[in-house]
Amino acid sequence: MLDKRSPMPMYYQIQEDLKQRMDSGEFVPGTMIPSERELSEHYDVSRMTVRQAMTNMVNDGYLYREKGKGTFIAEQKIEQPLQGMTSFTEDMKQRGMEASSRLISFETIPATVEIAKKLNLDESEDVFRVQRIRSADQKPMAVETTFLPVTLLPELTEEIVQGSLYQYVEDKLGLSIEKATQMIEATVADDHQATLLEVPRNSAVLMIERNSILTDGTPFEVVKSAYRADRYKFISDIYRS
Repeated sequence: MLDKRSPMPMYYQIQEDLKQRMDSGEFVPGTMIPSERELSEHYDVSRMTVRQAMTNMVNDGYLYREKGKGTFIAEQKIEQPLQGMTSFTEDMKQRGMEASSRLISFETIPATVEIAKKLNLDESEDVFRVQRIRSADQKPMAVETTFLPVTLLPELTEEIVQGSLYQYVEDKLGLSIEKATQMIEATVADDHQATLLEVPRNSAVLMIERNSILTDGTPFEVVKSAYRADRYKFISDIYRS
């Protein structure tokens, strides 16, 4: 099945063939792939070549290993473009996935110095603090904590925040969202985040902070989210000027 006359290395050809078999549905997430011995016989190459291909695919997130059990097909990551400003609900709908939220807490608290500065509020002015688990097709993707000015959204309720907040702000309140500044950094999940995301403690997560403003320049939200790094990746088109 491999072209041994090709300049492409054997391990690379194996990787591509395995990816095609995943795309075709032959291998589905959660199932174990054949052993190194079986694959080396199938492709007629050394086990070392197969091992290199599998290691690369583990590192790239296509496979994962369980000690003493074998190597399994991983859930493929959701790609999120860095261009454009959409809500989580809108992102999932565009991918044909069902978005859902589970409300963890909804409370009114005095703004910290940090949050007050970002929302252009007086220190200790009231803000809504909303924590939700965001899921796609019933699988947890992110723990999201949102801070919103009470003066801007005085009628906000638990029921509203369990849907699309952006849809409420734009369609119900008639406000126009202009842009956001988004910062991304890599870290590890703490105990609370790991429990909510259903991952082991210290698993890799992408910490994302979004500060959004309306077209009149009014800041309206600060969102701090911990995304599962094994299920999410961000992509960006860049151009040479």
